Amino acid sequence: MAHTVETIAKALAARAEGDLSLPIDAAAEPAAAGPRDLALAMAPKYVESISQGHAQAALLHEGADWKALGLKAAIFVERPRLAMAGLSRAFDPGPDIAPGIHPSAVIDPSAEIGANAAIGPFVYIGKGAKIGPNARIASHVSIMEGARIGSDALIMNGVRIGARVVIGDRFIANPGASVGGDGFSFVTPEKSGIEEIRETLGHREAIREQHWTRIHSLGTVEIGNDVELGANATIDRGTVRATRVGSGTKIDNLVMIGHNVQVGEDCLFCSQVGVAGSTRIGNRVTLAGQVGVNDNIFIGDDVIAGGATKIFTNAPAGSVLLGYPAIKMENHVTAWKNIRRLTRLFAQVAELRETVAKLTEKGGKS
Repeated sequence: MAHTVETIAKALAARAEGDLSLPIDAAAEPAAAGPRDLALAMAPKYVESISQGHAQAALLHEGADWKALGLKAAIFVERPRLAMAGLSRAFDPGPDIAPGIHPSAVIDPSAEIGANAAIGPFVYIGKGAKIGPNARIASHVSIMEGARIGSDALIMNGVRIGARVVIGDRFIANPGASVGGDGFSFVTPEKSGIEEIRETLGHREAIREQHWTRIHSLGTVEIGNDVELGANATIDRGTVRATRVGSGTKIDNLVMIGHNVQVGEDCLFCSQVGVAGSTRIGNRVTLAGQVGVNDNIFIGDDVIAGGATKIFTNAPAGSVLLGYPAIKMENHVTAWKNIRRLTRLFAQVAELRETVAKLTEKGGKS
């Protein structure tokens, strides 16, 4: 879909100068931009690359001299990444899912499908399920009995949504995401080795045979509005009560949310985060890639945990954490600075010992 400099500027609520009628077909990096591309040079370090391409218009930072760059028009933004959100939305065609219901889809007669739905091939929708208006459901999706999904959903190829799962409006699920699988809950008739270790923090009386008995998941999953799941992310259903994810939360690829977990609003979980069962997480919590969260703990509002952090105990609101185990980020940085100094420190200590030994020997002879 073609745009003009003017329509893009209006979509971004940004200021524009020059020939606002220039047609724009796509966005591109400055050096690769063609005459009908909008060059993305929102930081000074990218501006010099404009001369390597053939763009006539560019997205620039405030204060850039677009005329000196040989451009015919420019759009000025103050917050580049926010501008990218609006720009990418304008140019994203979305998945090609034909309107209506594909003949190969299997939909139970008791299911309710909202107006203007687009349902692709080999989709299964179970008994009593409810799909809101304007849903777009790609191929090979399974939505089981009693599930409810709000309006304007985008559910990509191979997504699995379990029985009785409840999801709000504007839900996005990327390929392979799974919501509502059984929780990982097992118990042994006698006290297990795991229970013993947790009580003693390492001591074992004896190693015994143990056999696991499954605890079935009777709860479900409840997801708020404007939640997005990355590819192959998984959210387990609760054992009795529901696992919950609050509105506005964004979950990256390969994230695992365990049974009974309660996640607040507007959280951001990056790839390979794992949250163990029955943990409560507040609002606006950010967990960077590969963060691990122990079971049955609480993470307060506005906590930020850096990559690969392992959180074993409660985290107060507003904490900034890093490391294994998690500690305040500033303390972790200081500790590693000290670790890097250890080699030099050991050498200095050895030198001091040698000096002291010589002085002692000299004193003894006198």
